[in-house]
This record gives sequence, structure tokens and C-alpha cells, in this order.
Amino acid sequence: MESSPEQAEAWRPLPRRACTLYVLGGLWWALPVAALALLGTLLADVEPGRVAGYTAAAILLGAGLGAWRGQRRWRRTSWLLDEAGFNLRRGQWWRSETRVPQSRVQHLDVRRGPLQRRFGLSTLVIHTAGTRYSAVTVDGLDAEDAERLRDALARQDDDDDVD
Repeated sequence: MESSPEQAEAWRPLPRRACTLYVLGGLWWALPVAALALLGTLLADVEPGRVAGYTAAAILLGAGLGAWRGQRRWRRTSWLLDEAGFNLRRGQWWRSETRVPQSRVQHLDVRRGPLQRRFGLSTLVIHTAGTRYSAVTVDGLDAEDAERLRDALARQDDDDDVD
């Protein structure tokens, strides 16, 4: 089922400045790639003078791979708030769309780490009814959008309580 142009425009991407944090978050890939390269050079009995060079190249390769994956993850994340609740779309090959109906929202948190504060970003956590670990987390939202979403979802919940 294809979306109409009006529906496609309603999906909101993460702000451009969130890409930096997604890229930085992907840099951890340098560690396992470097560890595998180091292990491979030791098992292959490579000359000791070349081990450092191979490991450095693996660190750069892993960091580049992580940065690329972080950028793709940022680009493939969007959200939508409609009258029924909150929607989150992630991924390209294995696309996931998470829908949180308003009736399932229990409480909401807005979190800001030091880097997020530096870039004017926030993480919105939507706790839902259900199991102990039921929550939808959206990293990299604009701080104002996160607060607006929190207030809108909380207000909808308050309106439901009045009925």
C-alpha cells in the first residue's frame, strides 16, 4: 500500500545536526575490526613491524564503516505524530515501523546527554502499557520537537482521562 504525497510529507526526518551524533556513535566499530585484524596478523605470523600498520589500517576501516552506518541510520529514521498516536520508521532493507497508539502511552521521558545538549538534541522515551520493558526510544530529535511531542502525547492522555 503506497502513501499519498500528503502522507509522505507528514513524516519528519531527524534534524541534520543529529547526523553528527549518529556518525560518532558508529565509531565504536573501529574496536572490533582492529581486534580482528590484530588477531589475524598474530595468527598469520606477520612480521612484527607490519602488525601496527595493519592494525592502524583496520582502525581506520572500522571507523569509516561505523561512520557510514551511522549516517545511513540517521538518514533512514523518521517520525510522525497524528491523531491516533506516534509512529517511528527506521531502516531501508529491514524497515520497521513502530506505531504507538495514544491509548498505550503510560508516561514519557525526555533525556539529554552532554553531546545532545551541545547539539540541541534530545531523546524521547515513550513508555507503553504492556511488559516491563515496553518503551519506544527516539534518539536525535530536535529538543523542541521532543518537548512538543511529549506535551502533545501527555495532553492526549489527559484528555482521555476526562472522558
